[in-house]
Amino acid sequence: MNHDYFLVKPGAKISLQDYDPEYTGKYLNKSDASGILQADIEQMGKYQDILYAQNTYALLIIFQAMDAAGKDSTIKQVMSGVNPQGCQVFSFKSPSSEELDHDYLWRITKSLPERGRIGIFNRSYYEEVLITRVHPEILQNQQLPHLPPKNKIWKQRFEEINNFEKYLTNNGIVVVKFFLNISKSEQKKRFLRRIELPEKNWKFSINDVQERAFWDDYMKAYEDMFNHTSTEWAPWYIIPSNNKWFARLTVSDIICNQLKQLNLKYPTVSDKHRQHLLQAKAALENEE
Repeated sequence: MNHDYFLVKPGAKISLQDYDPEYTGKYLNKSDASGILQADIEQMGKYQDILYAQNTYALLIIFQAMDAAGKDSTIKQVMSGVNPQGCQVFSFKSPSSEELDHDYLWRITKSLPERGRIGIFNRSYYEEVLITRVHPEILQNQQLPHLPPKNKIWKQRFEEINNFEKYLTNNGIVVVKFFLNISKSEQKKRFLRRIELPEKNWKFSINDVQERAFWDDYMKAYEDMFNHTSTEWAPWYIIPSNNKWFARLTVSDIICNQLKQLNLKYPTVSDKHRQHLLQAKAALENEE
């Protein structure tokens, strides 16, 4: 799979209108992709085992999307082959009073994955340049000492986020960022499904429909975010997500490729440790 198709190239100025949410490449249907997806899931499990054993790198996967884009189901499916002990998922809701007493990256820093682990953020610090930008009144609750002039705060936060992600990568945390791109019409279908199916009712909130009124504002905020925070060290991938099966395939393939590029290897043991292994083997074999 050519990942460049989904990559927001650093320094580029993109428009989401140029990214088709229906795109599925050479794959015609779910059955075309199922075998490759399963192979990726199995391969990811192997990479994770080595990642954990090597204990040098960590992988941070960030998912951003409009409501009903399939973040939860993508995480569930794509990560189904990894060891739960080596993977952790965090969903960031509205900040608590304690979190508001700190800088906006404080709660994020506490949730970063340890070396050898995979961390997944279902929404992230990028909400601070998305929902906060669409609803700037939120800033009034953040107890900031001062607010920069109009629009300068977003430029400031883009710079802070880029520096933060550079710091992470310098310290062995590989950052991969996905935007699950669905159309407004597809979101409508999924909302209606949540209303019509009793087992889906719990997932629906009236606020979801209210936020649809700001769709165009969100698209502009996302575009500006991509144009300022897709970097060589932490790039954005825009994933066509009207077809959930293709989104899962693409996400899993990109994650596997990122892990492959790390050239992960199991730790080598010293001669002294190897002697201890031989001694232990001999002792076990001589047991009566």
